Amino acid sequence: MATVKAHVSRLLTKFEADDRVQVALLAHDADLLRAGRWRRSLR
Repeated sequence: MATVKAHVSRLLTKFEADDRVQVALLAHDADLLRAGRWRRSLR
């Protein structure tokens, strides 16, 4: 769990974000997230 916290902390610092939601929104806006692709791969 410490590794995950370290990665999240680095992302928050790098993107000057206040929380994980802001990082997720930045990733979404940059088209880095493809939820539809993930769901298709589970079938």
